[in-house]
Amino acid sequence: MKRRLLDGIEREIPHLRRYARALTRDPDDADDLVQDTLERAIARLDQFQPGTDLRSWMFTIMHNLFIDGCRRARRRGENVPIEEWMSDASAEPGQLDAVAVREVLDRIADLSPHERQVLERVAIDGLKYEEAAAELGVAVGTVKSRLFRARENLKKLGAAA
Repeated sequence: MKRRLLDGIEREIPHLRRYARALTRDPDDADDLVQDTLERAIARLDQFQPGTDLRSWMFTIMHNLFIDGCRRARRRGENVPIEEWMSDASAEPGQLDAVAVREVLDRIADLSPHERQVLERVAIDGLKYEEAAAELGVAVGTVKSRLFRARENLKKLGAAA
């Protein structure tokens, strides 16, 4: 049983890499996230429920690790040398774009886990509704309704910001 699970985990690595790259937008961070996910999954094989979807279980582990990392980074803040901070008070257009991207990512992080997963699969990974439904182990209608709610909640969060 354990050998079959380990073989299944190994087959999921390419899918995990793709999802990690979509989450992190950085190849090195994505590799670290995949490594952490594999480590956590192997350490907790006894918690996997036979008969459930291994890929969904591993994606959930990865997603939770990613969110935990985002929360840690947000608490820690960003270290900026004082010289750099004081050197130029005016913002370049590229800096404004980076701020806008950060705000969108923060809003996405505020979505429910189900909404965020569907949004990532469809809007970021470019999966079709059917593919996202199969990957998440839910019905196509569920994917559509979660995506609608995610987009509506993003609009609300944007209006409140």
